Amino acid sequence: MRKTDRESELPERGIRVNESLLIPASELEVSASRSGGPGGQHVNTSSTRVEVVWNVLASAILDAGERGRIVRALGSRLTAGGALRIVASDTRSQRQNRDLAHERLGALVRKALVVPKARKRTRPHRGAVEERLAEKKLRAGKKRDRRPPPED
Repeated sequence: MRKTDRESELPERGIRVNESLLIPASELEVSASRSGGPGGQHVNTSSTRVEVVWNVLASAILDAGERGRIVRALGSRLTAGGALRIVASDTRSQRQNRDLAHERLGALVRKALVVPKARKRTRPHRGAVEERLAEKKLRAGKKRDRRPPPED
């Protein structure tokens, strides 16, 4: 049986996150179990639900900056030991669920590693400030004119 390119890429080498980062298969724990929910006899006999666990804190491929960004971005999804757990039970095929879990893990880590662009502080130009103040004066004048005259 010949493996396709996609099959051989994921399980043996690892998960490609971006050009410079590949999570090696040796750092991933993959397990299969029975899916829950409806499905009749098939769901009761086959282990198609796939769970992929990657320990972010123990990973040798991350430098301190990358690890910090991932922990900040995915902190609520990490276990106490620093493991990131992805589960896929979308299809009836274990192989497809494994591929989905790998893709989700890669996408999640890719998104967490994006460094946000620093905000550049700006100031309104002088004309805008003067225009705003002039409008405030107009509004204040209208409200002042609506008041009843003071009684002597």
